Amino acid sequence: MISPDDFRQVLAHFASGVTIVTTCDAEQRPTGLTASAFCSVSLDPPLILICVDHKSQSFPHLRESGRFAINILHQGHEQLSRRFASSRLDKFDGVAFTLGALGVPLIDAALGYLECRTQSAHVEGDHTIFVGRVEAVGMGDGDPLLYYRGRYHRLQDETTT
Repeated sequence: MISPDDFRQVLAHFASGVTIVTTCDAEQRPTGLTASAFCSVSLDPPLILICVDHKSQSFPHLRESGRFAINILHQGHEQLSRRFASSRLDKFDGVAFTLGALGVPLIDAALGYLECRTQSAHVEGDHTIFVGRVEAVGMGDGDPLLYYRGRYHRLQDETTT
């Protein structure tokens, strides 16, 4: 049997980009969480997936709202990522955002965003896999924020190697 610690340690060797998944609760208040478990599923139709822990305070709102955004973070967003990874309730205090076409929060200056409607949800273990149909996208400028072996990293400029 594989221990949770061993499993987590091996997975930490996979570098990933960092995103903030956002939606609104029933009273239209913004909510969100940091997620690195994100990937594309299909180009036609455009589908993505995210995996969300059932203990996340945003989980019930993602399940109920039927729409969400993926905000791709750039290397200047490390503190924002840490904020949305926390359990604090005021994650959006002081965070600049606009509501997108689907009425979900889009974080200003994100490297990119995808606005999605929930296509399906699959409960697997302690997470739910949300498959979203992408209905709107946008792109910003910069380099991605990366997560590897439990720490944030940045791309190294090729001209300095």
